[in-house]
Amino acid sequence: MYIVKVPGISGLGKTKGCEKAPNAVLESLKEIHSNEVGKPIDSKLLDLEEIHLDNSNVELSNNLIYKNAFKMFESQPKTIYIGGDHSVSYSITRGFFDSCQNSGKEPCLIVFDAHADCMKPMKEPTHEEWLRKLIEDGFPAKNILLVGVRNMWQQEIIFLKEKGIRMISMNQFLDNLQDTCDIIMEFSEAKDLYVSIDIDVIDPAFAPGTGYQEPGGLSSRDFLYIIQRINKIKNLRGIDIVEINPEKDKDNQTIKLGAKILGELI
Repeated sequence: MYIVKVPGISGLGKTKGCEKAPNAVLESLKEIHSNEVGKPIDSKLLDLEEIHLDNSNVELSNNLIYKNAFKMFESQPKTIYIGGDHSVSYSITRGFFDSCQNSGKEPCLIVFDAHADCMKPMKEPTHEEWLRKLIEDGFPAKNILLVGVRNMWQQEIIFLKEKGIRMISMNQFLDNLQDTCDIIMEFSEAKDLYVSIDIDVIDPAFAPGTGYQEPGGLSSRDFLYIIQRINKIKNLRGIDIVEINPEKDKDNQTIKLGAKILGELI
């Protein structure tokens, strides 16, 4: 399993600082000696790569991310990507989608996010449009699950209804966390799975270091349980952790949580 640093930002200046997250999260991982299932973690033994990006040239950056992701999905059983803002997920998931098409596998995408990221896309999609661009590129809408969204623009609501995108609300977790996890896991059955984690799906009380805080999110404890369940899925091919902003963090809470999530996925 490879861990790939993707310090890309394409948030029109709104996500500046997220490019520092990969190094900060991996540095914090050094303080975690084992995950919660008792697996030892030695950061010196990790297979690490970095996609060296020029954030002033978004088109070139997207091409580099796409080429790396496609190669990884063609050759590796599972890869974890550390962003960067959520715009990097477009090129990664496009590589995942194309790899699935090459191999005849059915792709599945589960997105944990406080926002839908389905505004009308620009030529190079930002963190606010990446998912809509992916859908318009042909990723099967019936195989996309949005989890934890709690603030959407009107045009996003219309788009998601038109495409029939399935969603799991925050209140469903309150009803029964385990049953909701069962639904999430069943959604990916018999498909190759990619999971995208925007840290703002977690309540800002636990993850303040992000650009678009939304009250009413998951607790860090509940989210770690969800990730532990998802990590048991045999067909899990890729994961990204994005939108951690060290410049906006408080006492490294969000960075430490990002490292904790990463540790549970290793």
